Amino acid sequence: MQVTVPDSWPATAEEAMALQDRLRPLVDQTNPRPPEFRTIAGLDSAYDDESGVVAAAAVVLDAASLAPRETAIAHGTTTFPYLPGLLAFRELPTSLAVLEKLARTPDLLICDSQGLAHPRRFGFACHLGILVGIPTIGVAKTVWGNYTEPAPERGAATDLLIDGEVVGRALRTRTGVKPVFVSVGHRIDLDTACAQVLALTPKYRQPETTRQADRLCRQALRSALGSTP
Repeated sequence: MQVTVPDSWPATAEEAMALQDRLRPLVDQTNPRPPEFRTIAGLDSAYDDESGVVAAAAVVLDAASLAPRETAIAHGTTTFPYLPGLLAFRELPTSLAVLEKLARTPDLLICDSQGLAHPRRFGFACHLGILVGIPTIGVAKTVWGNYTEPAPERGAATDLLIDGEVVGRALRTRTGVKPVFVSVGHRIDLDTACAQVLALTPKYRQPETTRQADRLCRQALRSALGSTP
């Protein structure tokens, strides 16, 4: 997969917030035409706080069968501080490196992170989507903003609000289980994003892409640190 890596990254929180503000207007909340997603990639990262080592994983699945098509891992280090709202700057360099290792470009990216459901409306999923130019969704386990608890059945959803603005949805992917929080990253609308997340959660709360990428990045981090898998 071809990836354009920025020449440099922000070194301070002020620079990072300024970059988010500058890129935010580029987010496209409409679907590609036609919105055909045959392959879907999940991305996740794991860290060692003491050393700064980061392991990123990408898992590409067939959209219809959820069978694995391709996996990749990449390692890096980060010195950017752990700051709420700026976590993307700890993950983006290694995430781009792992996407670059994929033989083919997936049709859709699922990120274990926020998209528009972010205090500056520009979470990791938005930033990554802008950089790679393909449809991207943020699916988070935790929430920025306010929402009313959706009905208990699978598929129920309610709007997620920040300052009165709809920035995503609380989506129940398993009956009686806590919802996930879906928001647009780039080049997709919210209805389509939620439909894709439901299709990726036939058995578990989290999308299958995220589940597999999470397992792979944790294994990769243990390997990088010389730990026993």
